[in-house]
Amino acid sequence: MIQQTDFFFEGGRSGILLIHGLTGTPMEMRLLGKGLNRAGYTVHGMQLAGHCGDVDDLLATNWHDWYASVEKAADALREKVDHLFVGGLSMGALLALKLAADRPAQIAGVGVYGATFRYDGWSIPRIARLSFLLPLLKRLGIGRNRSFMEQPPYGIRDERLRAQISSAMLGGDSAAAGLPGNPWHSLAEMYGLAAEVRRQLPQVTAPCLIAHASEDDVASTRNAELVQRSVSAPTELLLLDDSYHMITIDKQRRLLVDRSAAFFDRVAEGAPLQRVAA
Repeated sequence: MIQQTDFFFEGGRSGILLIHGLTGTPMEMRLLGKGLNRAGYTVHGMQLAGHCGDVDDLLATNWHDWYASVEKAADALREKVDHLFVGGLSMGALLALKLAADRPAQIAGVGVYGATFRYDGWSIPRIARLSFLLPLLKRLGIGRNRSFMEQPPYGIRDERLRAQISSAMLGGDSAAAGLPGNPWHSLAEMYGLAAEVRRQLPQVTAPCLIAHASEDDVASTRNAELVQRSVSAPTELLLLDDSYHMITIDKQRRLLVDRSAAFFDRVAEGAPLQRVAA
């Protein structure tokens, strides 16, 4: 049974829609959301269709369903605020970029956190790096019941936090920590989304904060570089040197909150942007 775990923090007339990643949960965006709310923003941490349940719940959806849930959440938040920003982690970053490409008049700025077009980080097993072939396997009806299981360090550099998250995830609490594996057919859907968003990147005209772990174990910095060179928008790059993939909850999450709030503030004020590395 799918549990509803999205969150809403009321703040000022500028709002931020936060989008979690594939097999993930709004909980991975909650600390970022709280920090942005303390900075004065109204924040909605949405829940993607098919998530926070079991594998069958996820497999019953595709990337069009996930994106439809983003659009619905954006419409609801837009009714409550004057300026709408969007931010996403991992696959959520791709969905955020697609929303900005599709709705240039509505999205004021984008937080691109650990964007994942390909799973090419240092912890990804060699066989899993062939996952870009999964759309073909799905079309052939192969591998519906197969998954790539999550591997240590699970995107988390903080060892104590890693132990807590992995315990919940491996214990079956998908609402708190997400699923312990990525179903092949869901990954195939993600690659379909990635191909679509890659084509649409030049249509992104909203300023982008591109934050990525310099030692990302799941998605290398090549993913961030792709966004930076492809969007038709001012960009600001934040490289985090003491975090892994889950930058919204890892060691430098407070720095991410501060830089995100400052970035959105500058966009709202029309101030010039700058390249930043940390």
